[in-house]
Amino acid sequence: MKRILLVALFISTASFAQKSINNYKYVIVPSKFDFVKEKDKYQTSSLTKFLFNKYGFTAFLDDEELPTEIANNRCLALTGTVKDESSMFTTKSVIELTDCYNKVVFTSKEGRSKEKEYKKAYQEAIRNAFKSIEALKYTYIPLQEDVVTKNKEVPPVVTVVPTVVKNTPAEVVEKPAKAKEQLFAQPVANGFQLVNMKPEVVFQVLKTNVKDVFVIKDKNGVLYKSGNSWFAEYYTNDGKVTEEYQVKF
Repeated sequence: MKRILLVALFISTASFAQKSINNYKYVIVPSKFDFVKEKDKYQTSSLTKFLFNKYGFTAFLDDEELPTEIANNRCLALTGTVKDESSMFTTKSVIELTDCYNKVVFTSKEGRSKEKEYKKAYQEAIRNAFKSIEALKYTYIPLQEDVVTKNKEVPPVVTVVPTVVKNTPAEVVEKPAKAKEQLFAQPVANGFQLVNMKPEVVFQVLKTNVKDVFVIKDKNGVLYKSGNSWFAEYYTNDGKVTEEYQVKF
């Protein structure tokens, strides 16, 4: 009997050191922040929800009816909180996004206001802090639901396909690994263009707040590093595509 050993390595976006903000569709906003005494005092919570929605997220207040998928799994959503860091003469607000493990995944630059009236001051400071959210140019990129999450890599999957060949002694033949294409990173605005040996531009990638994770411009996908290789994952009309590269920055 002759056996052909086929080795396939499946790595997905769930194996990132942490998720990208783009992998979260929902943001839950507290209906009352710590620095005010009443729910939605000075419309701080409703304004924060409005601004998250304005910049692409799907936001809810924590006392609203939530979609079933969030109610069943809060890890699908981030919590968006306003932190008050005001001084005596200046109102200062910071937007903080945390995941379901209470880990901070994003902190905005400080938004400030010199207004004396509380409502105007808080709203102006919050709007100014949201300039950092606007600068993210957030685009929702869903993760595959059938992969292992929580910062773990999926181990190599080995599939053995038996093939019967008459009068042939048993042996194992390994399929040679496909050579990884070498790409070279050239800096451009907000990221890099990745060029092959021809030369031609294969991808243009945009920086994110996550180390070794880039958004692929004009494609519904990401480029990320795992081990010594880089993986481009994106979607076409035929489904998900995963490609492995060596990238020299």
